[in-house]
Amino acid sequence: MHSFATRVLTAAAATVLITTSVAAQPAPATLTVTSPTLTAGQPIPKQHSADGENTSPAFAWTGAPATTKSFALICDDPDVPMPQPFVHWVIYNIPGAAKGVPANIPIDPAATMPAEIAGAIQGPSGFRRPIYRGPAPPPGKPHNYHFTVYALDVADLPAGLNKAQLVEAMAGHIVGRGELVATYERKPAAPER
Repeated sequence: MHSFATRVLTAAAATVLITTSVAAQPAPATLTVTSPTLTAGQPIPKQHSADGENTSPAFAWTGAPATTKSFALICDDPDVPMPQPFVHWVIYNIPGAAKGVPANIPIDPAATMPAEIAGAIQGPSGFRRPIYRGPAPPPGKPHNYHFTVYALDVADLPAGLNKAQLVEAMAGHIVGRGELVATYERKPAAPER
């Protein structure tokens, strides 16, 4: 009986400690995220889609706290008819001094990253490959693509993290967050005459 009571008290104390440490974390700073080719609320240019060259867009950000050691960027589409948003891009371990990511990140996982983001890693997307894959929604309605940038107080996260694993690894380490949401739509095919 004594050991059961000790375990209950230990579990309760751990819960209070975890709750207190989570509650004590300040709210993340707001990052301003921009792109030379994407505009918030506007259509994504075809060059960044599966209907075009499928090249990753460039992004810039400001407002990162001094405690930032790395950045992560996730692009997903919450408008797909799935329980979770469909993930188009996961890139992380972007150096804390970086002010953004350039366009045309290599799709070959063995390729060297551009110098300004040396050390960055792409994680598997919903296509199960560590690459950017642009919008390719079914025809009908516009989809919203969320490009979310996270400033983190940690660096050197392990390679191979997908979105869910990255989100778990970032828990308790997000010191800044910003987002740019753009759209993409494929029109239904015209009926044949």
